[in-house]
Amino acid sequence: MNIEETKKITLSLIDTFNKASQIALDLRELGLTKEIKPDNTPVSNGDIEVNKILMNKIKEITPNIAIVSEESSDHKKDNNLKNFWLIDPIDGTRDYISNRDEFTLNAALIINKKPVIGIITAPAKKRIFYSYGKSNSYELTDGHEISLIDKKKKYEGLTSVSYSNELKPEILEIHKKFKITSHQKMKSSLKFCVVAAGEFDMYVAEPRACEWDIAAGHAILEHAGGRLTDFNGEEVLYGKPDFKNPSLILRNKNII
Repeated sequence: MNIEETKKITLSLIDTFNKASQIALDLRELGLTKEIKPDNTPVSNGDIEVNKILMNKIKEITPNIAIVSEESSDHKKDNNLKNFWLIDPIDGTRDYISNRDEFTLNAALIINKKPVIGIITAPAKKRIFYSYGKSNSYELTDGHEISLIDKKKKYEGLTSVSYSNELKPEILEIHKKFKITSHQKMKSSLKFCVVAAGEFDMYVAEPRACEWDIAAGHAILEHAGGRLTDFNGEEVLYGKPDFKNPSLILRNKNII
């Protein structure tokens, strides 16, 4: 798949993401219904509705490419997927239900086990990020496409986002190695976007969560000049058994 194809697919999804983002906010305003899934995580009617909107549009655009979504059972038992979509309709469902603002909508196209397209919206923050190839990673602001690879650092020192305020020793060691001076807790795949945009420099996580949580952010980060590896410096690929993530180190272009 060439850059013109990935660009066309990506831009054709922007309106759908904006629509789904507004519906997510509208449903929350009306009052969400919530259930607990077998893995003890919550799901709301907002997750289900957003999933339906994104899946229907993606099926229309790329009917021959499989879709793996957190909120669907389709293809989750497949062990030989190389080309497929990964969707997390709402990443940060607990924050979404609790009326916080860091939840995101996510979709990534995987080709040969690598992310080539990433789209993430943070509806409550009115932010939308997308990428479709090397040096083609953007934030759409007031209708203007802002290149993430061209954004300049506006602060001194190296900073990190983190999943928790209390960091595990192995994560603190990595922070020390890269001379990270401070960290800030942040939820959802928004962490990937703020690292890609140069608002923070790093994110480190032990093995947790699933591929649909990180694939869109991986594409946005990498196409903005950043890098994602595991703790051993190995490339992160997709379509692994049970779609489980390894350890992660995200670095933006400031500390590659």
